[in-house]
Amino acid sequence: MRQRKTDIFFFICGLFMLSGEIWKQLTLTFILGGGQYNWWYFPFQLCSIPMYILLIYPWIRRTALKQALLAFLMCYGLLGGIAVFADTTGLHYPLPALTVFSYGWHILLIILGISAGTVYLRLLKGHQKKAPLRPFLYATCLYLACCLAAVFLNTIFDRYGTINLFYINPDYRMQQIVFRDLVPRLGNNAVILLYIACTILGAFLIFLLWNATFRLRRRS
Repeated sequence: MRQRKTDIFFFICGLFMLSGEIWKQLTLTFILGGGQYNWWYFPFQLCSIPMYILLIYPWIRRTALKQALLAFLMCYGLLGGIAVFADTTGLHYPLPALTVFSYGWHILLIILGISAGTVYLRLLKGHQKKAPLRPFLYATCLYLACCLAAVFLNTIFDRYGTINLFYINPDYRMQQIVFRDLVPRLGNNAVILLYIACTILGAFLIFLLWNATFRLRRRS
């Protein structure tokens, strides 16, 4: 029963995010863009992936796959939700409603990340003596697969306008805070690879925090 409630909660959140994303795309295209689609806002960024995960999560029956999707939400999704507040310039739009929506989206990512972590720990309880690493490895494979998909989409749609999915399009200088300052020293392509590696490291550190929580719960 509890699992069913979790599935419904995640699916409703996914539908909410999807409807919000459709509104955002229509607003950007027809109100701010004069009918011209802006590929910069194509919904395939690290902070967009949780929306797709939430929509498919309730239909997954394999526990290992569920754990991998939860690991993505509670590590990579949570990281994306938190990291954006280090530099909020990308959250601001000419239309105040879009700015509010953007802030709300990333706050929701944090809430969902914490919720997913709680569900993940509940799934482990009573079945594991220690938190396994495999779900994080699968989540990381998903992240890397998304990076490859972003590279493919960047290449395909680059001719139609400005597009920089996952901020790893080598045609554009790295814009992420801290990493952009390294471009003059290391070069843009090297910084892109470093950015991907640091994202994985950051997600792994969050995973270790969840594991520490799991160990504390088992001792109590």
